[in-house]
Amino acid sequence: MATELALELIIENVDAGYGAVRALQGVSLRVANGETAALLGTNGNGKSTLMKCVMGMVRPTRGTIRLDIDGVTHDLSRLSTEEIVNIGVAMVPEGRRLFPRLTVEENLLLGAYRPLARADIAKNIGFCYEAFPLLLERRRQLAGSMSGGQQQMLAIARALMSAPRLLLVDEPSVGLAPILVSQTISKIRELKDRYGLTVLMAEQNFHQAIRIADRGYIIVHGEIVFDGSVGELEQNDLVKNYYLGATA
Repeated sequence: MATELALELIIENVDAGYGAVRALQGVSLRVANGETAALLGTNGNGKSTLMKCVMGMVRPTRGTIRLDIDGVTHDLSRLSTEEIVNIGVAMVPEGRRLFPRLTVEENLLLGAYRPLARADIAKNIGFCYEAFPLLLERRRQLAGSMSGGQQQMLAIARALMSAPRLLLVDEPSVGLAPILVSQTISKIRELKDRYGLTVLMAEQNFHQAIRIADRGYIIVHGEIVFDGSVGELEQNDLVKNYYLGATA
């Protein structure tokens, strides 16, 4: 679905908020080509706001969000959400946001509206059914009648239908039993490797996220307080004492 070409997401000094409420303050991070970066933090610290900024759903009041694809630079802070999807970015939103009265297959087809993806609908839906065999079995089932874990599979597959190069995954563990959280996180890694995706994942479950991440960023009260490789995160005393201690 994705080709092995250069991509990098660069976020620099971003402030953003809602009215008088500032949700992000001076946030900077990078996601390199083929990398999985985890944005880690508890609820209410700005993870979802940053994801929405990348998707053009929230406009930064300061700073830049740039996506370099194959030598072409795109200023995401100036593009609409539709334009951002069209250049190859897809998001699996928190809470899944499926169309409950539509079937599995109808939900998947709605993910393929990006012009470049329309010509490959048959191929992409085949990829999705191969990655998630359960969805093939249940393609005529209404999405709203599925379990939480099955709905999360469908939400990820729907994002893949747009043939993205950069996949944003917002809180994939929310509302899922621990075993399903583990399975979902493992599936994200499998899909990233299989399709050559670059992934930015917002997640509050530190232990699950670092299983698949190459790099982690910890966000507290809208600010990045630590970033580093997974090994650096695990060995950092501040992280171990405060973050791991709070979530273990």
